[in-house]
Amino acid sequence: MGTIESYNVAAGRRYRVTYRRPDHQQTSKRGFPTKREAELFLASMEVAKARGEFVEASAARVRIEELGIEWLEHQTHLKPSSLLPVQTAWRVYVLPTWGRRPVGEIRHSDVQGWVSKLATDGTSRSATTILRAYGVLAGILDVAVHDRRILSNPARGINLPRKLKKEHRYLTHAEVGRLADNSGKHKFLVLVFTYTGLRWGEAIGLRVRDIDPTRKRFNVSVNAVEVGGKIEVGTPKSHKRRSIAYPAFLSDQVAASCEGKAPDDLIFSDEFGNYLRRTRVSEGSRSWFKTALVKSNLEPMTLHDLRHTAASLAISSGANVKAVQRMLGHASAAMTLDTYADLFDDDLDAVAHSLDQARTASNVAEMLPFADADAP
Repeated sequence: MGTIESYNVAAGRRYRVTYRRPDHQQTSKRGFPTKREAELFLASMEVAKARGEFVEASAARVRIEELGIEWLEHQTHLKPSSLLPVQTAWRVYVLPTWGRRPVGEIRHSDVQGWVSKLATDGTSRSATTILRAYGVLAGILDVAVHDRRILSNPARGINLPRKLKKEHRYLTHAEVGRLADNSGKHKFLVLVFTYTGLRWGEAIGLRVRDIDPTRKRFNVSVNAVEVGGKIEVGTPKSHKRRSIAYPAFLSDQVAASCEGKAPDDLIFSDEFGNYLRRTRVSEGSRSWFKTALVKSNLEPMTLHDLRHTAASLAISSGANVKAVQRMLGHASAAMTLDTYADLFDDDLDAVAHSLDQARTASNVAEMLPFADADAP
């Protein structure tokens, strides 16, 4: 147990509590106006130590800006393309509101009010932006709990905005053909996207050595993503290398793209042989892809949306879920099913048809008369 001592100040008598922290270091807290309050505080400290709930008062006074900087430094598991939006969320949304706040003074209602304001202040912020900002604050507070700066995370249990699933746009073979023809020098790139499901970074990272013309395969081992104006080369999104088969009708274009190049040369590159970058356009102008969409009389979509068409065309040709998962580089078949459940409506129709046939056959069997074993 600790000790309680009185001392005098200009305003009268005050009490100081001296006690030991769980690490056996002696500390004290002063300023209690009555001995009763000092006794209650000392008792609460002893109970907290016994329950493993002790939080040092000075630890709870650390500001979010200090904890946030340290938290960001530890996000080394994130790829550069994933880290950049997290850093932006910290700088734009979390730091201005919470930076000067001591971690021990943040309340659940404070966080809920902040999230609600972000969602209803009249701006066009997406649910993704709000959820990312919330995730940064909640992550910092999670670490504060583990470090025994606070007992629980006040950001947990918050009512959050829901992300609305974007409706997929699928192209037919004929529409893909028109789009590719109207894409000029990017025709081959569009066909690769729509018939292999490669991501942008995976496609522009392909080198001649990654092509296996005998087996008609693209061996995907890197992902080249533009982050802050710089090309960052790393592993594919799922951190797994994979081999993707391409249809035979692309063989001639694959061969042409490799002709005269060394094994380390890029398949898709700019005029200087460097990594291809997404087209930057000024206000009022269109990129080559948007121009191709307009010429092809197709609704607006992104290059990434061509992955959805690749999934659609593969499934309609008879590919099973596991094959589509491997083609797209999804972490699991369950993820593929969740993403493209709408492409399996025909399977549901087939199930209903089979059940109907089974039920009809069962009813017919029940209505047929049994043969009389004693009949002559």
